[in-house]
Amino acid sequence: MAPKVEPHPLENKKAPVFTLESISGAMVKLSQFKGSIVIVYFYPKDNTPGCTMEANDFRDVQPALAALDATVLGISPDSVDSHCKFAQKYHLNFQLLADTDHGTAEKYGVWVEKSLYGKKYMGIERTTFLIDGEGKVRRVWRKVKPEGHAREVLEAVQALVAS
Repeated sequence: MAPKVEPHPLENKKAPVFTLESISGAMVKLSQFKGSIVIVYFYPKDNTPGCTMEANDFRDVQPALAALDATVLGISPDSVDSHCKFAQKYHLNFQLLADTDHGTAEKYGVWVEKSLYGKKYMGIERTTFLIDGEGKVRRVWRKVKPEGHAREVLEAVQALVAS
């Protein structure tokens, strides 16, 4: 029997507000998307294998998401400059937001203690939040495996729109 996964504390609650700088240079607020579905995905680092796969997959499903009035926002602690280079290199068609002080990641509960080769450090737990037009977190994917994830999110958005 698989271990029970506890629901994320934000599930079925109002999504924490944020204002972060985007690759366009504009400040992006969650509130500007009121009335639309927003996919907020947190990822550890630009230009790493898993993060690149996830970003490319969101790029590929972005037109289908846009047709459903859904917006993708990728957030990591990387700088705007790093995000710009990442977005240009992979022709990303959605906004990347810089959470350099990890304040937004902390509000969303994804800035966590991690371990690599026995060394403990703080970092992003790869997590995606599906937020409805009223600003409510409808679904959370924790400890995401990048392969196929964007397609799963698209299917969840399609189900939400159909309901």
